[in-house]
Amino acid sequence: MNLKRSIINNSIDTAREVIKHFGTHLPPFANWTPAVWETIGTEYDEIRQCMLGWDVTDFGSKDFHNIGRTLFTVRNGRPSHPAYLKQYAEKWLIDPENQRAPAHFHLSKREDIICRAGGNVLVQLTKADADGNPSKETFLTQVDGCTRRLGPGEIVRLRPGESLTIHPRTIHQFWGEEGTGYQIDGTGYTLSAEISSVCDDYNDNVFLVDYGQRFPEIEEDEERRYYLCHEYPLARREASINES
Repeated sequence: MNLKRSIINNSIDTAREVIKHFGTHLPPFANWTPAVWETIGTEYDEIRQCMLGWDVTDFGSKDFHNIGRTLFTVRNGRPSHPAYLKQYAEKWLIDPENQRAPAHFHLSKREDIICRAGGNVLVQLTKADADGNPSKETFLTQVDGCTRRLGPGEIVRLRPGESLTIHPRTIHQFWGEEGTGYQIDGTGYTLSAEISSVCDDYNDNVFLVDYGQRFPEIEEDEERRYYLCHEYPLARREASINES
């Protein structure tokens, strides 16, 4: 079963509620409806080309509530494009209790995971060996500026304000700790952030269990309320960044 549009819509609505509850703000384009997007010209191509905005996915797992993500990419670069040479990215992630992405590592991206507000975030880390399999070796990482040696599969608990670094070729999963977070309908939600080098979701992710889809196939069971970052329509008019 494909990911339903109703689940995507409701997940974004919940994310907006969580972000508002914690007194933070998203950029204006987070609120643009499909009707607004139909009027947006080429001056906003950075959003389209760098895949900024809402990202809701089940990775093809067909099990969104356990293996899934709702996040918002605030900024990102695209080294292959001369107009978008940022070397950094920033994402805001909504962490429901126990929901996580599939275990994976990055070939080149280095990231900090920051528990911003709410409950605790649990981060499980294992170093990948030369073949991309979980290693039995210990390894070093940084937790709030303190270098720590971790064992394979070790879990680090991040409380609000705490962060850790995930180096390339480090297998990881993270999720909201059960019994913590801002409660909505019996589920605790935590807000975290990812600050990283440029994110290339098409070429830099290696999943230990590959469900086959970084971006989901969608069942259109209700009207779209938001465009996801891979769905934007092309600009329908030429626009200049110097337009008044």
